[in-house]
Amino acid sequence: MRVKGTISQEILYALSSLGNFSLPMRRSHGLWDELNRQMKIISAEERTVKDAFYYLKKKGLIAGELRDGQLYIRLTPEGEKEAGRYQINRLKIRAQKQWDKKWRLLIFDIPEARRVKREALRGKLKELGFYPLQKSVWVIPFPCEREVKLLREFFNLKPKEIRVFETAKLEEDQFLKDIFKLESSKTA
Repeated sequence: MRVKGTISQEILYALSSLGNFSLPMRRSHGLWDELNRQMKIISAEERTVKDAFYYLKKKGLIAGELRDGQLYIRLTPEGEKEAGRYQINRLKIRAQKQWDKKWRLLIFDIPEARRVKREALRGKLKELGFYPLQKSVWVIPFPCEREVKLLREFFNLKPKEIRVFETAKLEEDQFLKDIFKLESSKTA
């Protein structure tokens, strides 16, 4: 099930980041103001956001409960899956201002029976900025453990199917330094 609309996606993403979300239900403190304060969905009109919440609840992606003057909103298991899709779409590996002179090698072994998953992973690695040394060995010079963990969860892979190694020495790596526009180790 895909969620329509950017506001719905933003709400799912915000709920996945915030965890359980609660709003005070006092008249003096408006629900809309509190939503904007906590979720930062300021760019949309109030009616659009309300419609998006209704849509997500109708689709079974979020659940709400009124308890002790608070409205508690949470993702359902199906909502968590959907939110994970958007988290993967936003995934980025940030370049360091100063390279730590370490290479991160990502290796994976995904059976032929799951070829579609394997090809999707390759596409995502390329999108994230990894460079293929071999079909199942990719490299990047920046920390990426958190991102690889998210990929592992998203693609439902076991640690033995996708691993990251960190090394300070990689034989004949000048071409990689050139590709990633890193400082040269050549001496004049």
